Amino acid sequence: MQRMIKIIAVLIIIYLLAILILFLLQDKIVFHNVKLPQNHTFRLPQKFDEVNLNTIDKKVLNALHFKVENPKGVLLYFHGNAGNLDRWGKITGYFTKFDYDVFVVDYRSYGKSTGDFNEKRMYEDAQLCYDYLKEKYSEDRISIYGRSLGCTFAIKVASQNKPKQLILEAPFYNLKNVAKYHYPYVPYGFLLKYKFTSNKYIKNVTCKITIFHGTKDKVIPIKSSKKLASNANNKTKYIVIENGTHHNLFDFENYQTTIAKILK
Repeated sequence: MQRMIKIIAVLIIIYLLAILILFLLQDKIVFHNVKLPQNHTFRLPQKFDEVNLNTIDKKVLNALHFKVENPKGVLLYFHGNAGNLDRWGKITGYFTKFDYDVFVVDYRSYGKSTGDFNEKRMYEDAQLCYDYLKEKYSEDRISIYGRSLGCTFAIKVASQNKPKQLILEAPFYNLKNVAKYHYPYVPYGFLLKYKFTSNKYIKNVTCKITIFHGTKDKVIPIKSSKKLASNANNKTKYIVIENGTHHNLFDFENYQTTIAKILK
């Protein structure tokens, strides 16, 4: 009996240590940021302006504003959790082919952007980007696009404003929902510093919504975005990409044709 008690005690200690490690490392689990030196020069094929926005707490957000002749409107793009604008500038430049300007920002602590991770501040930063664009475009010409982590910022901004439309690529219900998928035996109530409750904000989005998700997404399961969609208004269009993963939806004809239609 004593041996059994010792084994159980050791297992409990190992379990608690694992939880502690997850708690301490959650910034690195959620955010895969890559910093850039302040003198870094972006080299991209499309024309763009490099923009620096000053935040409420006196940090700086670095962004790229792609511009085309006679734009139909502008796409405000919130990127995924990995990399920086060196990567996402190449990806978002794709949308200029539809005659849209594109604005994409590096979150605080990504690329040249300064500041530490903070959920409240990051939502404020997202609104700051929208306010910047409102000075240059009418709201009915602003479309918002979120990818993965960026979906939560896209949804929050759309819930507070009146953009033309909201486009979501592989969104999640909330962070707890995704964490439970990857770490099913962890008590998330006190563990997670970040909530990212997209499910609450999407209820207040009044513009039309388009959601893309792949059936073989192993990062954010498709059931998470389906649950999110059930919280949205009746203007939601849900596009299932058969065999799509978290990283390759661009490669599928269903994605390409739908994007072309909604950005026509």
